[in-house]
Amino acid sequence: MIPPYAIGVCSWSLQVTSVPELRGFLNELGVNVIQMACGDPHHASWNEGDDLPAAALAAGFDIHAAMVGFPGEDYRTPQTIKETGGFGDPATRAARLETLKWALVRTTALGVDRLTMHGGFIPDPDDDGRKAFLDTLGEASALAKAHRVTLGLETGQETAGLLRRTLDDLKCDNVKVNFDPANMLLYDMGDPISAVEILGPDIATVHCKDAFRPTTPGDWGQEVPLGEGAVNMALFIETLKKVGYVGPLVIEREVGNQPERLADCAHGIRVLRDILEG
Repeated sequence: MIPPYAIGVCSWSLQVTSVPELRGFLNELGVNVIQMACGDPHHASWNEGDDLPAAALAAGFDIHAAMVGFPGEDYRTPQTIKETGGFGDPATRAARLETLKWALVRTTALGVDRLTMHGGFIPDPDDDGRKAFLDTLGEASALAKAHRVTLGLETGQETAGLLRRTLDDLKCDNVKVNFDPANMLLYDMGDPISAVEILGPDIATVHCKDAFRPTTPGDWGQEVPLGEGAVNMALFIETLKKVGYVGPLVIEREVGNQPERLADCAHGIRVLRDILEG
């Protein structure tokens, strides 16, 4: 049982390729909670291959959730990920549902019941493509429910209001939110603190990451080490508590080489501990 507000890290943030490497980094960081990449060949793959779940369980990690990325997702610019992310492109939906099936098997093998992903840019209510998109999310929900898994849609590509309406329209009790406050800033999609209040009842998992908004419309914002951006991590955690979130606080870092990321995760752990102990 992972205690409330336990501090952890995302496995892919450390750019690890094997369970022993991850074990060593967690020992160095002094944490044991992780969100674990499923490890398909296209995203955050593992040397252990099909033996990953057994190796991860034997290593004694406190695994909070799994994560899947889809082949072909392109994060070079906000526009490229809008075109290629999640279930946004109708041409890739069938293949990505097959990838999801694989990830759900891996998730249950890891002993967890939560799987996060980028669902794709959600069409607005007046968009002709919205119904087909929601139907695909409904298919994903049904696949996950068969495995007793909750899907967490990562925040950022849309405003909290649009995501709130989409969850309400979808009416799938196992489709929730993986809340990343920095993504709200990187995509320039609103205030992350008010977004927590809007999405609070459906926040199932959390990434702790920090950033600044873009200075030029259509560009990415800037991701920075935890506590050095515009999120206001102390207020973020206070607001998570206010809406009833009691899960782990999992640090995600997606910038820099491996030593830099390890150092930034260590810094982030200190920031979170200071806030929680303050």
